[in-house]
Amino acid sequence: MQKEEIEKYLDKVKTELRLRDYSKNTINIYIFFLRPFLEKIDSAEKTSLDEVKSYLASLIDRYSNKSRALAVSSLRFFFKRVLDRPDIFVKLEVPKRERKLPEVLSVEEVRSLIDSANFKKSKLLIQLLYSSGLRVSELVNLTPKDLDFKQSIGWVRRGKGKKDRIFRLADSISKQLEKQITSNPENKFIFSKDKPLTTRNIQLLIKKTALKAGINKKVTPHTLRHSFATHLLESGTDIRIIQEMLGHANISTTELYTHISSSQIKKVKSPLDRL
Repeated sequence: MQKEEIEKYLDKVKTELRLRDYSKNTINIYIFFLRPFLEKIDSAEKTSLDEVKSYLASLIDRYSNKSRALAVSSLRFFFKRVLDRPDIFVKLEVPKRERKLPEVLSVEEVRSLIDSANFKKSKLLIQLLYSSGLRVSELVNLTPKDLDFKQSIGWVRRGKGKKDRIFRLADSISKQLEKQITSNPENKFIFSKDKPLTTRNIQLLIKKTALKAGINKKVTPHTLRHSFATHLLESGTDIRIIQEMLGHANISTTELYTHISSSQIKKVKSPLDRL
């Protein structure tokens, strides 16, 4: 397809996605997968199901099942909302999602990670991520008005799924957070002045801190979220409360943590030892 025609279609996709209140991140992902497909075909109206499947097959060795599922979703959206071609979109199947157990830090590793932070602000940022279970995108967008120190709670405004939710402020960092805010009255956000910190910067910060701490695992901001949930489960917190704190729409997502609670597994008595 010609470049001008491709851009015309991509603009239509962006418009349809915005009308349905899709996030910027989702829009960017859909465009990322649609652009090379449109560059590969001669005509969107005349392209066949085989051509679409051929494109999806070309992604198998380069992307995970999760990423390819997003590619399928982008194509289904395109053929349904922009071209109205049920002969294609109803026949596109999303690949099975891999159910890999997430990496989780031990309590000792979390303590080591926090202690290895180079600056007070970095330390506070890591402590807030772990103590609240926030997604990194939620943390960078926190503003001073989102925190209620009297009630020891915070608010996530329009988190994943466009939902607001409450999170608990850890008593051990409440004063530091108040000081962070009062010491920077010009800041629009908790940890930055005019614009949110980039999630990439937080990822690099945690990666470097984990290396300094000598943690031999892949550590990301989401690792702290997984660790938060797992440690709550291990301490006896009801899984439905954890579901609410994480902002999971479906309990099955939260139930993944029942499979990675190593301390509970260690408490199980082997039947062999009872012989």
